Amino acid sequence: MAAYLGRLAAGLLTRLQTSAPTIQTLSSSNSVSQTIPSCLWKLGRLNHVAIAVPDLEKAQSFYKDVLGAQVSKPVALPEHGVYTVFVELGNTKLELLHPLGEKSPIASFLQKNKTGGMHHICIEVDDIKAAMTELKDKKIRILSEEPKIGAHGKPVIFLHPKDCHGVLVELEQA
Repeated sequence: MAAYLGRLAAGLLTRLQTSAPTIQTLSSSNSVSQTIPSCLWKLGRLNHVAIAVPDLEKAQSFYKDVLGAQVSKPVALPEHGVYTVFVELGNTKLELLHPLGEKSPIASFLQKNKTGGMHHICIEVDDIKAAMTELKDKKIRILSEEPKIGAHGKPVIFLHPKDCHGVLVELEQA
């Protein structure tokens, strides 16, 4: 799973960044190429992988009682139509998502995926507004006009999965 997520993040990074200008410098031994980053913002660490679950208590119990992980209490996020539970891992987190209300995006996901499954990945960015501007210029669709406050109390946006190799990507202000 970690290897898969690493390849996914690498592919996503390639998709989100445009070709940067290349400078060639000549030295006495050979030619060296350096790439200059073109983004005014940068991707940070993987914050979490979100998993939609049909039974939140059962999922909490699995991660806590079977795997021995530290698991948070459920938190309702009405603006997003979900209950969230975070499972702490050494280097990142899992976010368990359960529907809150009939119009929850997780409810429609679970209608198509009865047993649940991976819903999205969340990557931190150092400047969410700059990211939004540049991603719009690159024709990457953002699912809201403005960032919303996410489960960590920070601004978040979601990128359309069709523009991100089939993966729903959440960007969160670091």
